[in-house]
Amino acid sequence: MSTTPRIGARVLLLDANDRVLLVHACDPDDRGHHWWELPGGGLDEDEKAEDAALREVAEETGLIVPSLGRKLWIRESRFHYKGRDHHREDHVFLGRIDDIEPKVALNLTENEKAGLIERRWWSAAELHECTDELLPAQLPGLLDELLAGALSTTPLSLVD
Repeated sequence: MSTTPRIGARVLLLDANDRVLLVHACDPDDRGHHWWELPGGGLDEDEKAEDAALREVAEETGLIVPSLGRKLWIRESRFHYKGRDHHREDHVFLGRIDDIEPKVALNLTENEKAGLIERRWWSAAELHECTDELLPAQLPGLLDELLAGALSTTPLSLVD
């Protein structure tokens, strides 16, 4: 496995009711391994994290986020997917949207088409009751802190 992580960008996207949008995905080679994660993905060459985050949300959800808020955290992870070990560093930004109806056609990669199950808006209470794997695992508590105005204004460093 590469010691240099692949850089990615994700958005903790909240609607007008403070529900967060999560993508339900699975490993196409091991469909029993599934999880919920924030929309996002890898940066293209010479792309800024903020630009990648907005592009990925549009491609995966059809939603156009007008602008991003602050960077909330950077999450480093190592995981097994499609028979290979991976190392990622995701920069996670806050986003807010009032209109949750998709505005553009989805533009999914073949990998996303194979592994995407569904998209869903979650309340903080629903996240706390979720028994599926959440990425990051601390997401319910992080969302609570964010909504209470108690999340650090300096981006957190998460490692799993």
